[in-house]
Amino acid sequence: MIRKAFIMTVYPDMHEEYERRHREIWPEMIEELRNHGAKNYSIFLDKETNQLFGYLEIDDEEKWKQMPLTETNQKWWRYMEPVMITNPDASPVTRELSEVFHMD
Repeated sequence: MIRKAFIMTVYPDMHEEYERRHREIWPEMIEELRNHGAKNYSIFLDKETNQLFGYLEIDDEEKWKQMPLTETNQKWWRYMEPVMITNPDASPVTRELSEVFHMD
């Protein structure tokens, strides 16, 4: 199992909308995430800094790398683009974090 953590940024006036969109996440997005090995996926919001902290577990890095190429993921990125800082391709600007400690 591989643990992945990352940071993204939501616009200050879009906290509620970001949360609403994730409460109503599309079933096909959940299915695609699972098909690409995502488990134990959580996103946390720091409302003071607008930072989103994401955490998930995967089994296979190569399989996970295929997720952004899916039609569903591309559609999700376009759907989320108005509420968060994104790259020109609509993907969220993401900073990967390195694990420095873990305890089971």
